[in-house]
Amino acid sequence: MKNKLLLLSGAISYGVLSTIVTKAYGQGYSLGEVVGSQLLTGFVLIWLLVLVVKLREKRLGSRAASNAAVQHTMEALTWKKRLILLAAGAPTAVTGLLYYQSLHYIENSLAIVLLFQFTWMGVLIQTIIQRKRPQKIVMFTLLVLFVGTLLAAGVFERGMDGGYDWRGIVFGLLAAVSYSLFVLLSGKAVPNANPVYRSGWMISGGMVLVFILFPPTFLFDGTLFSGLLPYGFFLGLLGAFLPPLLFAISVPHTGEGMAAILGASELPVAVMLSSVVLHEHVSLIQWFGVLLVLLGVALPELYKRLKLRRGARIWQTE
Repeated sequence: MKNKLLLLSGAISYGVLSTIVTKAYGQGYSLGEVVGSQLLTGFVLIWLLVLVVKLREKRLGSRAASNAAVQHTMEALTWKKRLILLAAGAPTAVTGLLYYQSLHYIENSLAIVLLFQFTWMGVLIQTIIQRKRPQKIVMFTLLVLFVGTLLAAGVFERGMDGGYDWRGIVFGLLAAVSYSLFVLLSGKAVPNANPVYRSGWMISGGMVLVFILFPPTFLFDGTLFSGLLPYGFFLGLLGAFLPPLLFAISVPHTGEGMAAILGASELPVAVMLSSVVLHEHVSLIQWFGVLLVLLGVALPELYKRLKLRRGARIWQTE
């Protein structure tokens, strides 16, 4: 139960981000300032945690090493592995840039629905890589996700050209592509490393990329301490620091299927905040679409558990 709560907390944290970003844009801050301050905060927080972990390991000495044999110390990460983690952190920064850019042009509630298209995009990418035809349950899941997305986006109410800014649509879908690649690739990047150290190097890689694309002038022109800092702190805490750490701790215990189900809570949280905080109109049909998307995310895991129960019953009757 504890690990499920950690996972749920991480997903809810992600759901809050788009509302904070929209508020920051309302104060006149740019994309580079928002994402840069977010990753800078995440960078500082994660490396402070790394320092705490290092001091704790040193204080406990050999006993800590025997009790945590699966964890790797900083010395166990060669520079080759560190460079791999730095590179693996780039897609998450790209996802943030594309997703936050989409919020310039479309409503928060639509942007999060578009980002959630990573669910079927990941399946499609895996199918292409493995050259294996998806199972029937996967095809049915994709159909549910597609219909749910159209409903949640309000397409049936407003039509395909009903006031959408297609720049926002494109950025939102590109963010989904980037995130699906991040999910597929990040798990293969030094998977046995200590989650804290792993997160530290990945966040560092994302920050370096953003600072190359958007030089951090906000550090020197007074912008950071004239109002940007609170936005950057909460975005960094709830986006770059807490969720990756909570997922790294909880997913090995809950399993990827349950992680997908509980992780989907990000969607209703983001849509609810769009309605309550940003006063965006979210109709009953759109809420029904959100529920369909959640059902689509949960279907594969529910189907797998149903098959296991049926198999157990057959085995018991025999």
